[in-house]
Amino acid sequence: MAKLNSLVKDTVIYGLSSIVGRFLNYLLVPLYTHYMPKESGDYGVSTNIYAYTALILVLLTFGMETTLFRFANDEHERPDTVFSTAFTLVGSLTALFLVLVFGFITPIAGSLGYASHPEYLLMMAAVVAMDALQALPFSFLRFQRRPIRFAALKLLFIVLNISLNLIYFAVLGKTSVFYVFFINLLCTGFISLLFIPELIKIHWSFDKALLHRMLSYSWPILVLGIAGILNQVADKIVFPLVYPDAEQANVELGVYGGCVKIAMIMAMITQAFRYAYEPIVFAKAKDADKNEYYAAAMKYFLIFTLLAFLCVIGYMPVLKYIIGPDYREGLGVVPIVMAAEIMMGVYFNLSFWYKLIDKTIYGAWFSLAGCAVLLAVNFIFIPQFSYWACAWGGVAGYGTAMLLSYFVGQRKNPINYPMGEIAIYVALTALLFFAMKALPETLPVWAQIVINTILIIFFVTYIIKKDLPLKSLPIIGKYFR
Repeated sequence: MAKLNSLVKDTVIYGLSSIVGRFLNYLLVPLYTHYMPKESGDYGVSTNIYAYTALILVLLTFGMETTLFRFANDEHERPDTVFSTAFTLVGSLTALFLVLVFGFITPIAGSLGYASHPEYLLMMAAVVAMDALQALPFSFLRFQRRPIRFAALKLLFIVLNISLNLIYFAVLGKTSVFYVFFINLLCTGFISLLFIPELIKIHWSFDKALLHRMLSYSWPILVLGIAGILNQVADKIVFPLVYPDAEQANVELGVYGGCVKIAMIMAMITQAFRYAYEPIVFAKAKDADKNEYYAAAMKYFLIFTLLAFLCVIGYMPVLKYIIGPDYREGLGVVPIVMAAEIMMGVYFNLSFWYKLIDKTIYGAWFSLAGCAVLLAVNFIFIPQFSYWACAWGGVAGYGTAMLLSYFVGQRKNPINYPMGEIAIYVALTALLFFAMKALPETLPVWAQIVINTILIIFFVTYIIKKDLPLKSLPIIGKYFR
C-alpha cells in the first residue's frame, strides 16, 4: 500500500505539470484557430510538421529513457555512468541529425512539400534536437524521484511559450505558422540552458561494454517506440500524402488537429501515470506482491480514464468553444480519439511484463502489428472518409497492440487482472456515454450540463461505493467514516 500511495503522490505531481501544462496549452488552440484562418491551412501545416518531429524525437532518443531506468536500478551499475553513457549516444545521434538536415535542407524541404518554407523545417530540426538532449536529464530527474524539479521545468516552458504566443498573435496580430515554430525554438533553447547545473553535477564516464548491453536492451524499445509514435502521428503524416485534394488536405488536417486537442485529456493522464509508474515498476520488480500491485494499478488507471472520458463528453457543450467556430465541424471524432488513447494507456500498463524479463522484442512486434493496422486503415479510407479514417485507425491500431500484449502476456507472465470488475466499468461508461449523446441538441446548454453532471456524479458514486471509499483517501479520509 505504501508503494501505491507513492504512485498516487507522484502521479499527482507529474499530473499537475502535465495536465496544467496541457490545459494552458489549450489557450493556444483558440488562439491559433482564431488567428490562423482555416482556409490558409497553416494549422494543418503545424499539425503535420509536429507529427514529423515527434517521430524524429523517438529515433534520436533511441529508447534510452526506459533503458536508463532499467540499468540505473541495477545494483551492479553506477547511475551516473549509465546516464553519461546513454547521453553520449543520444548526443552523437543528435549531432549527426543536425548535420544531415542542415546539409540537405533543399531536397528534404522539397520532398515534404515545404520547398517555399525550408525555414520551418530548420527551426523544428533545432527544436527536436534540443528536445532529444533534454529527454535523458528529465528521465534522470524521475529516476532520482525529483518530481518538483521536473514539473517546474515543464511548466516554465509552457508559461514562456504561451506568453510569447499571446504577444505575437493576440497583441501583435501575427497570423503565420512561422511564429509558432520560432517561439518554440526560443523556449526550448532557454529550458536547455537550465539543465546545465544538473549536467555539471554528473560524474561523467563512458562505458563501452555497458553501452553494448544497453543497446541490446534498447533497440527493441526503439522499434516499439517508432511503432508507438506512428500509431499517434502516422495519420497526420499520411493525410497530406493520400488525400486527393492537395490544397484542401492541410485545411482538413487543421480541422482534425484542432478537434484532437480536446481529446488529449487522455494523453495527459496516461503521460502523468507513465512518469510516476515507470520508475516504480522497475523498483517494485523484486517484491513478492508485484503482480497484485500491477493488477490494482491497471484497474485504477482505467477507472479514472473512463471518468475523464465521461467528463469530456459531458462538458463538450462548453469545451467545444476551445477551438474556433470554423474548426468545430470535426468534433465528432473526439470520443473516438479518446477511446483510442485509453487503449494506448492499457497497452502501456500491459507492457511491463516483457520489459521486466528483458524481452522487449515482444513490445516491438505488438506495436508494429498495431502500426500496420493503423496505416492500412489510413491509406485505404482517408481518400473517402477524410479525418474520420484517422480517428478509427487509432482505435484499430491501439486495439490490436493492446489485445496482443494481453493474450501473449497472460501466457508468458500471467497477472490476475480483475477483468470482471473492469468490464462492469467499461459497460457503465458506455451506457452513460450513449445517454449523454441521446440528449436532444435543442436543449439549452445549461440543461445539457446539468443532466450530464448528474450522470457523472452517478459514475463517481459507483466508484466510491465499489472501490474507493472516502475514508481510504489520504489526508481527508480521516473526516469520513
